[in-house]
Amino acid sequence: MAFFCQKDSYATELVTEVVSCSPAQLKTENGGKKETLSGYNVILKDTVLFPEGGGQPDDRGFIGDVPVHRVTRQGPEAVHFALSPLDPGSEVLVKIDWNRRFDHMQQHSGQHLITAIADSLYGFKTTSWELGRQRSFIELDTPMMTNEQVETVEQLVNEKIRQRVPVIVRVITTDDPEFNQVRSRGLPDDHAGPVRIVDIEGVDANMCCGTHVANLSDLQVIKLLGTEKGKKNKTNLIFIAGERVLKYTARSYSTEKSLTALLKNGPEEHIDAVEKLQKSVKTLQKNNLTLLRDLAVLTAQSFKNSSDRSKVFSLHRKEGDNEFMNIIANEIGTEDTIVFLTVGDEKTSGLFLLAGPPGIIDQVGPRAAKILDGKGAGKKGRFQGKANKMSQRGDVESLLQEVINGSALKEE
Repeated sequence: MAFFCQKDSYATELVTEVVSCSPAQLKTENGGKKETLSGYNVILKDTVLFPEGGGQPDDRGFIGDVPVHRVTRQGPEAVHFALSPLDPGSEVLVKIDWNRRFDHMQQHSGQHLITAIADSLYGFKTTSWELGRQRSFIELDTPMMTNEQVETVEQLVNEKIRQRVPVIVRVITTDDPEFNQVRSRGLPDDHAGPVRIVDIEGVDANMCCGTHVANLSDLQVIKLLGTEKGKKNKTNLIFIAGERVLKYTARSYSTEKSLTALLKNGPEEHIDAVEKLQKSVKTLQKNNLTLLRDLAVLTAQSFKNSSDRSKVFSLHRKEGDNEFMNIIANEIGTEDTIVFLTVGDEKTSGLFLLAGPPGIIDQVGPRAAKILDGKGAGKKGRFQGKANKMSQRGDVESLLQEVINGSALKEE
């Protein structure tokens, strides 16, 4: 069955009838957080909303005033997931999110065109593709693609766009002789009935269930951004088409303006300026690390040379690291001294280290980690880890003093 959206990719609304509505759940991911929505699966007599398929994501839109959060194909039916129920038998107006739909049409038709040109020029077969949120890629069955080949494909696909080549959707049966001649990666296992052929006149004929532009001129422009290594000795060709090229250009220009203002030079000098800054930062980091190590040694020596030094040495330094803490602990020595060191933010997260007689550290290490709302591990008189409540380090100091006062450490 061909849905209305497949018969007319440019239709933005459709009056139809609700066939069924049943409780359902939808697993989603929002901002990296997975959640399950409770709602309803709605089947309509026909739909203007495209269910995902052929590498193309599904549409978004409304049934009446009820938002549609997902559209999937189950056999011959398109299933719409909504959070509110709809009455079976009722007449409804279905509207699509046109910006999302047209973007998908541009990327999908662009993929067909790029695939056809890459195949005809170099014999690079498409094995899969992905329509991403900002950019898409075509997986080509070749271990590499040269810059010259990428440029040639880009020139030719844009030439076809300028030629305003028609894109015609036809329907054939599986016993039609043409069925075995058109390009295809196979039909779904549950497919039944006629087959849609998307024909870019004189360029390509391919089986596809997706929505497409009626003329290559609607693609506006295609930009091939480059290649990256794909799976199993294949190459991913990255591209954007249509409105995405305009948005990409706007973002790139905005970035260029910001870099020009920050670096105080022209765009052609940005790379050299950033490379110089990176070298300077590496030098500063190296010098800072050397100074931090020297400071650790001096800090430890100052404590050791003190005539009235305590049996507990405690220090927090925002700029330190694990190496800084371990140098201090090594320099002080922990046979008769407990060393408690922390680095990072004074109130929130950071690193901590406890060093001292193994019997005491084994006892207080886990307790200190709990006080600091952190986790750690240790052995041989050392316990270190990450803390989330550095503001509680005073409580750890109190704990250490209590342990010292009640311990069997030998008085000097």
